[in-house]
Amino acid sequence: MKPDKESAARGLAQVEGYLLWNAEVEEARRRAVRFTEQLPWLTTAQRENVERVYVTDRVAACRESLTKVADRAAELRGEYTARYDRLRARCVAVSALTVGAVSGTFMALVLLGR
Repeated sequence: MKPDKESAARGLAQVEGYLLWNAEVEEARRRAVRFTEQLPWLTTAQRENVERVYVTDRVAACRESLTKVADRAAELRGEYTARYDRLRARCVAVSALTVGAVSGTFMALVLLGR
């Protein structure tokens, strides 16, 4: 069975999201290590604990931020879809009126020319 374009695009988006999220987690780990390097008095266990807490906090903040962005994107998609639908309806109405007016004018000229 051949996958359709929508499912392929959805799959690629999921892979992209997975890779981006893993990159974000790895960046949080790198920052945690840089942070604990500034605290040379920590024991190894303390350093590991601080790094774990730092990564957990950073990942939670990223997740919250991404959720807000995704929610806003969905909200904007709805707003723009509604605006597009209204604009399309107006364009169709104006086009129909224009065609009607031009046709009526043409018919009036034809009838007057007889």
